[in-house]
Amino acid sequence: MSTRPTKLRPIPAHPLYVPESEETVWDGRFPVQRVRFRYRKRDGSLSGTLTWELWRRGQGVIILPWDPVTDRVALIEQFRLPALAAGEEPLMTECPAGLLEPDENPVECARRELTEETGLTAGRVAKIGTFMTIQGGADERIHCHVVEVSLDGVTGSSNGLVSENEETTVVVMDAAEAFAMANDNRLRNAPAVISLLWLQVNQARLRAEWS
Repeated sequence: MSTRPTKLRPIPAHPLYVPESEETVWDGRFPVQRVRFRYRKRDGSLSGTLTWELWRRGQGVIILPWDPVTDRVALIEQFRLPALAAGEEPLMTECPAGLLEPDENPVECARRELTEETGLTAGRVAKIGTFMTIQGGADERIHCHVVEVSLDGVTGSSNGLVSENEETTVVVMDAAEAFAMANDNRLRNAPAVISLLWLQVNQARLRAEWS
């Protein structure tokens, strides 16, 4: 019997998915469900029963602020406990990001989160794509965007929501330097690398469209 709280979206029906049971085992900020299910294999037969813990993170946005005039980008530094637990440097360099409110438009969320985390104002917005982040354990999808900003005179500043004990420090650099960091693995944050490599490929086209 399902004990899913009303705030969780149901797992959609699908011809490959044969549910047996589910229960919410943690109902905190990001609920965790224990789901027992089988799936239909290529030959049409059913798999054995699997028991998975499903982390229900929902949807988020990633924002890469780019100034096409000065050809610079703005990233942020932020303390990340999971990075420390993984043995990484906990002060991660990453893109501004945030979670969508229920039924919120991803572009509007991107504009809001950009201002909250950097103090910058978004101009035009280009969609990079939508991606799964941890498809082996979480339902999270991220909507990645490049946003037009003016970085003239912008230097490092601390931002973030005090109510969430959040501190984000803006890091402005030449786009070429950010591309190099993404390519040689100095950036350890996957969504930032995806966004930067997309911009590296599409930079000339986007500049022409935004000129």
